[in-house]
Amino acid sequence: MAFHAPHDRNPGTLRPRFWLEVALGALSGLLLLVTLLWHDWIELLFGVEPDAGSGALEWLIVSVTALVTVLCALCARMEWRRAHPAAAHGTR
Repeated sequence: MAFHAPHDRNPGTLRPRFWLEVALGALSGLLLLVTLLWHDWIELLFGVEPDAGSGALEWLIVSVTALVTVLCALCARMEWRRAHPAAAHGTR
């Protein structure tokens, strides 16, 4: 016997929340990669050095985007498992 929340009236369908989490996670992951590979993109794009060239802002961006990417991936996984309970647990 499985517990289903009242909003699970139509299992198997993904809510818009899933797609928002996937899109936000992909965007933050892309920003993470860009910042890791091209660390001075902020200076080139905006023409300013907010951290006076120390690189502290870039590491802050890497840390925050890594956290956002992981959180979005976990939330999207929970949303996927909500919509596909049998497939998520390896049973049919």
